[in-house]
Amino acid sequence: MSEIKEAFDFTKRQISISDIYNTSADVVLFDGNCSELLKDIPSSSVDLVITSPPYNLGKKYEKKMSLQTYLKNQEPVIVELVRVLADTGNLCWQVGNYVDKGEVFPLDIYFYEIFKRFGLKLRNRIIWRFNHGLHCTKRFSGRYEVILWFSKSDDYIFNLDPVRVPAKYPGKRHFKGPKRGQLSGNPLGKNPSDVWDVVTHDWEDGVWDIPNVKANHPEKTEHPCQFPVELVQRCVLALTQPDGVVFYPYCGVGSTIIAALQHDRKAIAAELDSNYITITRKRIKKFVDGELPLRPLGKPIHEPTEKERVVQLPLEWK
Repeated sequence: MSEIKEAFDFTKRQISISDIYNTSADVVLFDGNCSELLKDIPSSSVDLVITSPPYNLGKKYEKKMSLQTYLKNQEPVIVELVRVLADTGNLCWQVGNYVDKGEVFPLDIYFYEIFKRFGLKLRNRIIWRFNHGLHCTKRFSGRYEVILWFSKSDDYIFNLDPVRVPAKYPGKRHFKGPKRGQLSGNPLGKNPSDVWDVVTHDWEDGVWDIPNVKANHPEKTEHPCQFPVELVQRCVLALTQPDGVVFYPYCGVGSTIIAALQHDRKAIAAELDSNYITITRKRIKKFVDGELPLRPLGKPIHEPTEKERVVQLPLEWK
């Protein structure tokens, strides 16, 4: 076991980073293939696995391969993820579509069969809807992706209260029966449902509206498909306890690490791209120093007024 490489003082607490698996580190940031890191992680030691695996959709940072080859390559990783997951643990697998010659293959359907084969139980198929993406000309433009939330057993961690959203009608009361006249809601808010809508009116409508990380997003780095911290925060708060361990097998630029640290969880992550490792370390340092731009949890997306030019009909179209 190597010694911890870095330590930061954050609100009277040391944030320690190790480059290999180390149970005493707050963050394990492994520069390499997650399969190698998984060999060192004990069985049943991780509380939450959350990831957005490389899609292999022909983007410049990924190599195009057939759908069947892509799925086959993921299976050995999934076997190990199931092994390291605690009996009370959860797994969130966020995917979109595989597109080949104009035909759409929804990846969540294919991955569901794989996870079921390894004994996991689907708790929700969460729709993450956003307002930006590629504009299609031969089909409707895609504006959502899917998070498959699995548990390893029936005795799994689920904390609803930290992720409740304000009720639309908090003053609503029972109108008949033994509870007639009593408030029917929960003072902490209501269940946010399984549609996380990237924000029409997040806290008004009870929909989880989380913007994807595009050019004007405060968290944007050079990663082309960056995970929003806000999306991960909700999974971390609902599916782990404080001091729990969160594992992100495909780290990217460390959004899951940031979300884990925000809520006093430990983070384990691996990344093949050394440049992204460097960016992640810089983001952790900025987070510790209070300088990392982050979109607040539940903040509504800006909706332009009628006075703004962007919503007005262009002169060329009149």
